[in-house]
Amino acid sequence: MEHAYAVIMAGGGGTRLWPVSRKNKPKQLLPLLGEETLLQSTVGRLSSLFPPERILIVTVTDQVAEIRNQVPSIPDENYLIEPSPRGTASVVGLAATILHKRDPQASMAILPSDHHIRNIDLFDYLMRTAFDVAKSGYLVTLGITPTFPSTAYGYIQQGASSQEKFNYPVYNVKKFIEKPDEKTAQQLIRTGDHSWNSGMFVWRTEQIMAEFARQMPDLYSVLTSIAEAGPSERESVIQTVWKDLKVETIDYAIMEKAEKVAVLPASGLGWNDVGSWDSLFDVLLPDMNGNISINGQHLALETHNTLVFGTGKERLIVTIGIDDMVVVDMNDALLICKTDQSQAVKSVVTHLKKYQQDRYL
Repeated sequence: MEHAYAVIMAGGGGTRLWPVSRKNKPKQLLPLLGEETLLQSTVGRLSSLFPPERILIVTVTDQVAEIRNQVPSIPDENYLIEPSPRGTASVVGLAATILHKRDPQASMAILPSDHHIRNIDLFDYLMRTAFDVAKSGYLVTLGITPTFPSTAYGYIQQGASSQEKFNYPVYNVKKFIEKPDEKTAQQLIRTGDHSWNSGMFVWRTEQIMAEFARQMPDLYSVLTSIAEAGPSERESVIQTVWKDLKVETIDYAIMEKAEKVAVLPASGLGWNDVGSWDSLFDVLLPDMNGNISINGQHLALETHNTLVFGTGKERLIVTIGIDDMVVVDMNDALLICKTDQSQAVKSVVTHLKKYQQDRYL
């Protein structure tokens, strides 16, 4: 692991967890599952694999100050700042460019900042295995073994087993599949050869840069100009070129057509991307009636399978005769929805942006 680095993507908005997750303090910077924020938990589980000087954080300008406050162990020079979000392809490209300039032998893990992982020992083992596989020239992804036919995740279809010998099952990737509808998700689950796309990747910087050169030459040209700039000039170069980049995800811009891609199926990882309010039912322990109360007082009368998020112990929230609901009470906004509609919360944020109700974003 001498030349191994971790890159944490921490610039997302977490719109499906509105109204708690906001523009200036999105979900990764919130203590949704305990005393630590999701970002702090992410950095913490990397501590046995990487020293702080080999952990990089990519984020946007609005979030830098709070992130530095939450994880002060990360050196200032390890922050890569996007002027504005341009998708995960540009994030990966920027990080790979900077790391390759710093260490031409570098391998890097790409990790979202907002995942919950229960089995830290297995995560540690999978990461070490993924770096070993990456040494053989693979672009490696971790695939989560599905537990139900989710329509919220993309899927990875695994092909034949790798012919190379590793200490863990490694499969060639046959296909990446975008988020499916319910019927398609059920079909994918039945085949037994599909994983959820976790968004976690490992590769050598040299290998991923070659793919950018082959598949995204325009972005590669921009990345080259950033690499050639000196450290004192780099920020101004990024400011100049970033606004004209197309928004692209690494999954579909690079991974779908990459030449040598492997997936490590991860069963028993206890993984959750904490992507929406209903996902908290898979992470937090409910009471005997299936209810979850966070950050407040909840009096539940004839209430079942309901999540309540409050503003503090001083405010009492009472629910009577409701089932399968999400109630989120903030000082300036109140969200009430059916649990199975919580994925649609993102559309609320879209509506607020459209009608310029920025005070609620």
